[in-house]
Parts: sequence; structure tokens; C-alpha cells
Amino acid sequence: MSKVVISVVAKSGSGKTTLLEKVIRILKENNIKLAVIKHDVHSFEMDKPGKDTWRHAQAGADIIAISSPEKFAMIEKREQEMTLDEIIDRIEGVDLIITEGYKRENKPKIEVFRSSAHSTLLCEPHELIAIASDIPWNLGVPCYHIDDAEGIAKEIINFMKKENKLK
Repeated sequence: MSKVVISVVAKSGSGKTTLLEKVIRILKENNIKLAVIKHDVHSFEMDKPGKDTWRHAQAGADIIAISSPEKFAMIEKREQEMTLDEIIDRIEGVDLIITEGYKRENKPKIEVFRSSAHSTLLCEPHELIAIASDIPWNLGVPCYHIDDAEGIAKEIINFMKKENKLK
């Protein structure tokens, strides 16, 4: 089974991470193996100062990996940001990849919209598989209430079925 990629996008403060947490739990209850790729336009640090892997990075290592029976993580210093497709190519063993962010990438999107934070959508209707919003939209795209994680999860599952990636 090959993987489906869906981007969950929103303007800052719309609640996409909160919604995504709930949707991920529901998808896992439906036995969907998934990965999440978070886009951060700022620099980020995953490791804590003083820990061994942080010390190795500070000493100049270009790639630092840590492995345990339960987890594996790798930090790789880059000259430039990897493309989304390059990251996707590195991910194996999942049915679904959800990206958080990547507003401008050419992937099917679910837009999260909160009227108290913004007045317009980021995406054009042809880019969207659904909208999660606190106000109704009549754009020919399924529109769910922003708190309807179950509905959004079902929409994702239906999209995966339509793409013949889920039985």
C-alpha cells in the first residue's frame, strides 16, 4: 500500500495543531499507520543543552542519531531546507503522511479556519479536500465544524479510499 499525503494548513492561531491531535488519535483507532511532518519557518532545536546528542552536535557532528528500543531520531545539519517531496521519500512503512504547514506545496489540503483570527481562506477551493471552520463555507468542498475531528478523520479515510490506498 503506498502512502497518501495530505497537508493541514491554516493561518497562525487557527487551532490546526489542536484539531490535528484529535484527528491523529481517531485515525490510529482505525489502524492507519501515519507520519506527521511539521514545517517550521524558524530554526528549531530538538535536543536539550547538556544531553549527549546536543554535545555531539556542538562538537561539530553533521548527523546525530539516537536509538532506543522504542524510538529513533536523527538530526541532520543542512545547507538548505529539504523539499517536502525529499522528506516524504525518506518516510517508509506508513499509509498516510499528514503535513502541518506547507501552505504553498502542491498537495491536497484541509484548511483550518477560525473567524475570530482571520477573514479569508488561504487556499482556493480546487486545492482543498475539506475545510474545518467555525463558520460555514459554500465552496463546493466539504465543510466541517472546527471541533468535528471525527468528521475530518472520516473525510481523510474516504479520501484514502478514493485514492485506492485504503481497503
